[in-house]
Amino acid sequence: MTLAYTEVGSGEPLVILHGLFGSGRNWASIAKALADTYRVITVDLPNHGASDWTDTVTYEGLAAATADFLTQHDLQGCTLLGHSMGGKTSMTLALTQGELISRLIVADIAPVPYDHDNLEVIEALAAVDLASVKSRDDAEAQMAAHISDRMLRAFLLQNLRRDGDGYRWRINLEGLKASIDDLHGFPAHAEEARYVGPTLFLAGAESDYIEPDHHEEIDRLFPNSRVVDLTHAGHWLHADNPQAFVQAVREFLNA
Repeated sequence: MTLAYTEVGSGEPLVILHGLFGSGRNWASIAKALADTYRVITVDLPNHGASDWTDTVTYEGLAAATADFLTQHDLQGCTLLGHSMGGKTSMTLALTQGELISRLIVADIAPVPYDHDNLEVIEALAAVDLASVKSRDDAEAQMAAHISDRMLRAFLLQNLRRDGDGYRWRINLEGLKASIDDLHGFPAHAEEARYVGPTLFLAGAESDYIEPDHHEEIDRLFPNSRVVDLTHAGHWLHADNPQAFVQAVREFLNA
């Protein structure tokens, strides 16, 4: 399993895992903002970006691939930051191979199952007739029939790549669709499973991904954690309020 990545800065390593349908490039501005103090590595998780694909997608598999990446690149003891799907991947790694990391930052996700509409997004992307696409505008026009949110379409279109005279998706739509129940869930762990390292949960104040009734499970699995709300931010909190996001990360890492 080969994972693509980008590295900027120097100092203590901070490894960032993106969310579903994303890639490391979505975090370029955050990485640049932190690169004055930290060595920031943004990773393309399996089935996303320029990384290898797998037949199925589970958090156990994503965590294992991340653990291998940390070991291969001598990043043991790094801080691991994950958003959404990357957050669940990070939590799974922390609960199974916590010795590989020194601290954990989880961005707007909790260790619980969710009922999302990601299957509709996958089906909308799969419905695009790539053979007829001559430009990104062509693809967006087809997507608009299924996805009304222009900003979401723009985000998803970052996964469209020119391939010779045509275009292709650089995310594994078939594998993600087959694994959607696993991606919406969260793995069961042994009753005694805990990650006791310092942990920060960053929640978008305008998001409903981390609710008050999630705090009990957060406290149980991550007893050395705290939850911080970021104002003026939804689920994509690092894009909605990047200044507050970077400040919260710095304060946690400097504590």
